[in-house]
Amino acid sequence: MKLKNLLTLFLAVCLTLSLAACGAKTDAPADTSGGSAPSGSGDAPSGNEGDAVTLGMIGPLTGSLAVYGTHIEKGVQLAIKEINATGGVSLSDGAHPLAVETKDDQGDSTECVNAMNALISDGIQLVVGSATSGCTSAITSVANSEGTVMITPSGTADSLTTAMDYVFRTCFRDSFQGELAVQYAKDEGYTKVGIVYCSADTYSAGLRDAFTAACGDKGLEIVAEESVASMTEVDYTNQFNKMVSAGAELVFTPFYYDVMGPYLVPQARSVGFTGVLLGADGVDNTETTIPDGADLSVYNNVYFVNHYSTELASSGVSADFVASYEAEYGETPNNFDALAYDAVYVYKAAMEACGASDATSVQAALADTSAVYDTTCGTFSFDETGTPIKDGVLMGYAYHDGDAGVTKITVKAVSLS
Repeated sequence: MKLKNLLTLFLAVCLTLSLAACGAKTDAPADTSGGSAPSGSGDAPSGNEGDAVTLGMIGPLTGSLAVYGTHIEKGVQLAIKEINATGGVSLSDGAHPLAVETKDDQGDSTECVNAMNALISDGIQLVVGSATSGCTSAITSVANSEGTVMITPSGTADSLTTAMDYVFRTCFRDSFQGELAVQYAKDEGYTKVGIVYCSADTYSAGLRDAFTAACGDKGLEIVAEESVASMTEVDYTNQFNKMVSAGAELVFTPFYYDVMGPYLVPQARSVGFTGVLLGADGVDNTETTIPDGADLSVYNNVYFVNHYSTELASSGVSADFVASYEAEYGETPNNFDALAYDAVYVYKAAMEACGASDATSVQAALADTSAVYDTTCGTFSFDETGTPIKDGVLMGYAYHDGDAGVTKITVKAVSLS
């Protein structure tokens, strides 16, 4: 009998301790920085007790295209810091701070899919990313099938966005870039042009198609066209020998900066091509990949169509962004910073328009083509496919004898005429 009483008392004590332990559990939010957000990027605004709305971010934070991802990350984090400092996002149930969960796709399509699936598994419904058209194209079907909204800051392939789906962008599309490039060539009086591109890459091949179509519309003769099979090709001498033989005055080169700086530009010049090398937004940051000891004069007459230039930052939003970015990071922003920053503010505007942060509501708000967004890259509305209607900028590189390095320059704003 005594043994039975002792056992009963023991079980009662265990039950009491168990209940006490359960009652001690807190509802503190988990760290949503993804291990990469700087201090303050996900801070709640003072006095705000609402749950944080966590955005996902996907981009190449490591690998050969890491410059793109790190700049996108900086733009996202700066926007979130500013928004939280001014009260967060105002929804129908009150104000909410923003946070971010960041994933590295390494510039690889498979890793990008893994990153997207991981964000969805964590309950993320609003994503910024990815950086390249190839990676972004790998996750558009995931976004649409899972009902997850995605805004790519820099995925330009036309096929990425279609009417009434969950994928949007803050950049213009490749067909528009191709048209702007041809418009520049026509305005400058070039009549014989060539193309060197990668046939296996979504971004490069899409831009080639757009450029080719626009040449036909505007009467420019394509005198030579050459391709490579990989965006990691390191030898372009044969292709440019044919450009020289064909008499091309300008060659369209839709590659990324990691090819342009160390390989394509110096090799084109080495075989005697002295004309214009004209690329698209992927050429931005070429100056970061120029080999030590290179002949810097060969980077003259290298131009590219771009989304944004700090030198043309005349609007209040754009000027304020430049000042805020320089104060935060101690450097000048580029177009990837600006487009990612814009993506976060577009999300904020859409959430506040619909009063909610769930994917279905935000998608419907973004699909409203009458909505107007005031961004660093100008004021725009989305078209029916979720692509901004806006103009572009022509940028390039310049070097003069005695300069310490190559200078990135803004040539002019460009639009279709």
